Amino acid sequence: MSPRDHATGRRSRPGLMALQPVDTAPFRRPSNPIFIWFTILLFWMLSLLPWRLWYPAPDLLLLVLVFWSLHEPGRVGFITAFVLGLLLDVHDGGLLGAHALCYTVAVYGAFALHRRLQHFSAWIQTLHMVPVFVVACAIARLICAWINGEWEGWDWLWSALITGALWPVAHVLLFLPQRRFDDADTSVI
Repeated sequence: MSPRDHATGRRSRPGLMALQPVDTAPFRRPSNPIFIWFTILLFWMLSLLPWRLWYPAPDLLLLVLVFWSLHEPGRVGFITAFVLGLLLDVHDGGLLGAHALCYTVAVYGAFALHRRLQHFSAWIQTLHMVPVFVVACAIARLICAWINGEWEGWDWLWSALITGALWPVAHVLLFLPQRRFDDADTSVI
């Protein structure tokens, strides 16, 4: 038996109308393209600093690329990830294509999960994105180990896990200008 609706006295049927959205936040406007490319270039320049070579250091450029490819897939995609990865490979003087492969696989993971993750909060998105970062970095490390003939160890795993754990921080910081605009827009009404 279905429960009764107290206002009308009729029996209410469970169905699609009873479902509530997971994220009750209003639909977001597209982010400003100038801000998107400013953050990507800023984190690319930060990635050129030597602190990134410390293994537990998170790959912030990877985080920002995957974030924008998930939330703005029409503006940031495979070509951006591949080119920035190649630029980092040239800067590091390591195996050409290692970062490019890692970044491209991570962006592919973001594209594959795009429609699903748009309905979840930043914390649930983190649970989905940590395996994407780990798999992308693992593929690149395995190919590097195969070409170099030696395994570098598991220190890279810390970097991938910390990068994934920073997803909620990136979500707050990169959507901050847009949220301030939305808050100002609702206070006028």
